[in-house]
Amino acid sequence: MEAIRNYVREKYRQDPDTISVSIVRSPAPFSPVADGLDVGVLVIMQSIHSDSTIHYIKDDIRIQERCLHPAKLEQWILNGGNRNVIHWILQGEIVMDRNLYLESLRHRLLEFPEKLRAKKLIVEFDHFLKSFLQSKQHLMDGHLLDAYSNILNALCHWARITIIEEGIHPEVLVWAQVRKINPGVYKFYEELTSNHESLEKRIQLVVLACEFSVMSKMESCCSVLVDVLHSRDEAWSLQELMQVPQLAELHLDLSLLLNKLSRKSLIREVVHSSESADTMLLQLKYTV
Repeated sequence: MEAIRNYVREKYRQDPDTISVSIVRSPAPFSPVADGLDVGVLVIMQSIHSDSTIHYIKDDIRIQERCLHPAKLEQWILNGGNRNVIHWILQGEIVMDRNLYLESLRHRLLEFPEKLRAKKLIVEFDHFLKSFLQSKQHLMDGHLLDAYSNILNALCHWARITIIEEGIHPEVLVWAQVRKINPGVYKFYEELTSNHESLEKRIQLVVLACEFSVMSKMESCCSVLVDVLHSRDEAWSLQELMQVPQLAELHLDLSLLLNKLSRKSLIREVVHSSESADTMLLQLKYTV
């Protein structure tokens, strides 16, 4: 590994575009940490065109080198675009770090401040809600395999929600993690995947559990959105909400979230006359 460290450090030391470099060793063969290779190299670069991945071999070590702009890295942290990224940042060996960028980011992730936690909660709840509702519809239509696939995905997001609520970052091996943190959720995973009941009964059981346990978390999980609605007395249109920076960066399905929040009476729908040529058109806006 020393040769790899020296090679990577020397490769980027003179490059003014490089901000930070970190190296992480794969913990096991075929581990997702480095997509099955032996070592992952994370390179943070200033250029907005820096997003690239290369594979190579040095000293019989198979290496994946990933170059990213800080904005892309932050996006992955927020929306889970790459589940390995938290491991890269927390477990990687920093070999170069101008302005202590990676070191500062690592400290922020370890602290897991309330603001970051709230953003990750609404992202996971957004994913949960879509999978959960799709499963309910497939179950009603008799498409059991599709219902199973979607409720299993919803259960994974429920597991991540419970982990985040404990102030911990979800890892790649989420079920090994949640088994220690929330045995109750893990039990539903076992009931869904290995119970001797019929497939339909297993799906119905977990759908019911999701309905009562996770949907009750809607207001707390959606606090980022509710806080934006609270920020002014005037009602918000969907288009206005989509342009709010702290919501736009999360890539949420705002239409779905607003609809469910209003149906649960956690926010209010307000009908406004449209300014379009169609005088019969009424616009929906949202407020608390």
